[in-house]
Amino acid sequence: MNGVYLEIHRKNPQLRNLILILSIFSAIPFLVPRPVIIDSLLNGHYSNLDIEIAGALLGVWGFASCLRLAISPPRDEPIRFNRVRQKIYAYNFKSCWWNPFKHCPIEVVSYDWSDVRAESWRVRASTPQGASFVKWGVMLSIVEPGTNKVIDRFPLSSMGLDEAVWAYVCTYMQEGPTSLPLPNPPLDHNDVLWCDIAKRLAPKVEWPAEIDRESRTAP
Repeated sequence: MNGVYLEIHRKNPQLRNLILILSIFSAIPFLVPRPVIIDSLLNGHYSNLDIEIAGALLGVWGFASCLRLAISPPRDEPIRFNRVRQKIYAYNFKSCWWNPFKHCPIEVVSYDWSDVRAESWRVRASTPQGASFVKWGVMLSIVEPGTNKVIDRFPLSSMGLDEAVWAYVCTYMQEGPTSLPLPNPPLDHNDVLWCDIAKRLAPKVEWPAEIDRESRTAP
């Protein structure tokens, strides 16, 4: 944070290393020839072959989905709030959960601060075993100028200091850094621990050069 812009990081999928390990172990049964399929092919018993093939395809889809969830999101998804230009710049990644083979590019977007709205959300869900859990966060909605029609929406925070993050951002954009407590020391989004395998395999944060310069400078 300085007098021109404030940059915050956003948490992307948690437990990425655990998801990566699960995806590897889930693939092992499909890397070894299945005796049932081999027996069906050799002896002409095709009645259960379609079920076995369907199960194998489902396993491949599950493996690819978990692997994509673990290593496809970038190492971070920062947002920059430029107080001088009165604009925000978001480094967004939107995955297609049902199609792990679809290419999902990074979307770097820029909007006027006056068109940004915040939506606080909270969801209570239950598992088949009867346990319940609560998720919450803050979404940023972008509206067309002079209207309430939402044209884009992306998260500001999730399962964290939700409303407090929004209050900090608003105070910065309206009053400047002198009205705020000092933030944590700045972090390099691409600097990850050697043991964080999933993030080391994930794409690095690389802002487009023009947007990187614009978002960090005054007009």
